[in-house]
Amino acid sequence: MSAIAEIIDTLENKVEKLFSKMRGLEQNNQDLKNELIKTASIIQTQSKQIEALKVQYETLKVANTLLGSDDNKRDTKLKINSLIREIDYCIAQLSD
Repeated sequence: MSAIAEIIDTLENKVEKLFSKMRGLEQNNQDLKNELIKTASIIQTQSKQIEALKVQYETLKVANTLLGSDDNKRDTKLKINSLIREIDYCIAQLSD
């Protein structure tokens, strides 16, 4: 009976170690999930900032061209023509 008791004790110890390791892994998994959520939020915020900066850059580029810079004159003309077409389309829609 003593040998069976030792085997049971050894088995209980191993099971307890497995449960302990499992709890540690679950905690680690939860920490990683939280970090992933935080990182995704940061990425989303930075993406919005990048888009805002791109729009601001394009606006500054157009303004610079309108002030007499020859660097982006073609782009500015295309942008103005595009805006005129959009306005014409809106006027046509309102007329209907």
